[in-house]
Amino acid sequence: MEDNLKILIIEDDKYILNFISLSLKTSGYAFEIAKNGMEGMSLFYSHNPDIILLDLGLPDIDGIDIIKSIRMISEVPILVVSARGQESEKIAALDEGADDYITKPFHMGELMARIRVVQRKLKKAMQPDNAEIFQMDYLTIDYEKRMVLVDDIEIHLTPIEYKILLLLVANKGKVLTHNYILKEVWGYGETGDAKSIRVFMANLRRKIEKDTASPRFILTEVGVGYRFANE
Repeated sequence: MEDNLKILIIEDDKYILNFISLSLKTSGYAFEIAKNGMEGMSLFYSHNPDIILLDLGLPDIDGIDIIKSIRMISEVPILVVSARGQESEKIAALDEGADDYITKPFHMGELMARIRVVQRKLKKAMQPDNAEIFQMDYLTIDYEKRMVLVDDIEIHLTPIEYKILLLLVANKGKVLTHNYILKEVWGYGETGDAKSIRVFMANLRRKIEKDTASPRFILTEVGVGYRFANE
């Protein structure tokens, strides 16, 4: 699996869907499939994808409306894959928040290259100041190797725990609200459950803090959210 990257494909053309699915599988990507807009939005909420491949000509919902809906609550990268090749269609999709646009028919190599570009941007965005290593006291994060160490001993974090830790470190010293964390990590905001954040934070603290009763790194702002220690 490519760095635990999750891709959501929203596409109703069986041939194109099989074509994309086979290529993603061969390249080691994890992905979910939706054959219409309603199913796509449902999977978006439930699976929190890192990238969305979106066809505009869906049988139930216009792809432009899907982009609008997603952009109201999430900045997840959206790569449009559509037969609509008119310049006006491309401009409309990009204006509403799509990150890229590829017109059918296309070469699979081009699509995979576009995905890798988005992947590099995501990786860069999650690295504070584009540093290769973050270190504070006994905590070390090696971004290149995706390793977290406590007292130079590697600890295992789940993909969600790792994303939360990177988000906190990237904003160290700033208070992050529950809704902001839900949006950045899971892809949704006010509809999310703050209780789930508390569970993940508790698990993360047990793994990186020496004293969970008096945490060194992850500080709670009661009723608001969390803050990573600035120094």
